[in-house]
Amino acid sequence: MNSDSGPVEVTVIIVSYNTRELTLRAIETLLANAGAVAMKVIIWDNASKDGSADAIAARFPELELVRSEENLGFGKPHNILAKSIDTEWMLLLNSDTETHPDAVEDLLAFAQQHPDMGIYGGRTVFADGSLNPTSCWNRMTPWSIFCQAVGLSMMFKQSPVFNPEGIGGWQRDSVREVDLVTGCFFLLRTELWHELGGFKPNYFMYGEETDLCMRASKLGYRHMITPDAQIMHLGGASATHRDTRVVQVMRSKASLIRDHWESSMVPIGIGLLWLWIAIRRLASFVPGYDKGKAEVWRSVWRQRKDWLAGY
Repeated sequence: MNSDSGPVEVTVIIVSYNTRELTLRAIETLLANAGAVAMKVIIWDNASKDGSADAIAARFPELELVRSEENLGFGKPHNILAKSIDTEWMLLLNSDTETHPDAVEDLLAFAQQHPDMGIYGGRTVFADGSLNPTSCWNRMTPWSIFCQAVGLSMMFKQSPVFNPEGIGGWQRDSVREVDLVTGCFFLLRTELWHELGGFKPNYFMYGEETDLCMRASKLGYRHMITPDAQIMHLGGASATHRDTRVVQVMRSKASLIRDHWESSMVPIGIGLLWLWIAIRRLASFVPGYDKGKAEVWRSVWRQRKDWLAGY
């Protein structure tokens, strides 16, 4: 699809799984608010059971829609689709987003103004307009995991010392280099994607973009955020159960530690992940603890052998 008469500049990929209404809204706002940018939009439906594919086809017949016969997660669909992309740029956009005015145009212009960077992202907000800080992160370290495990990152969210991964205190309101750009709004050159070999196929859900950013960094690329390109992002909309999401996140963290930390530090990192969940499991025994949360931690703790092993 072209949003103007010029050559297509960027291919936008949206992967959908059981988020019919959210996906329809994501596409609608993308087409309405991308700005003056020529783009092709591809939607990959991961065998949704809620009629997503039929609804997308009916509402947006002009767009390319791929109906997968099975749920391939987040990474594999991008790897498959990227093989046929011939635009200079590719943009990953989550299905639970709403594009704000000129967001894609502004992000692409920012990238073109900073051609020496690797991966580019914008600013994300929640539906009420408040900051959603998850558009970017700093990388995991033993200290950052410890702070999360014992609750310091939650108690001192605005502290860059105790919330280093979340870059505490920064409102995402300035241009800044970051370690990691989140895959909800993730722009890079198609050439760089192929240089990196795309996402590692073993990452099923969560961690794919973190691994990609870290591999790009090892090649000398840097990553940057601009506040001028803004979207709304809910986060976790395709996860049906909170314990499933936590297990997937912890499994991805275990894989990232093994893939990117020095071998001597891996046991420490894995041990800190164990401590993270152990503390919450113990806390769930305290009288008056929320029953729903207690069941989540009970379930995640039971599955610790699986997620500690990583992907």
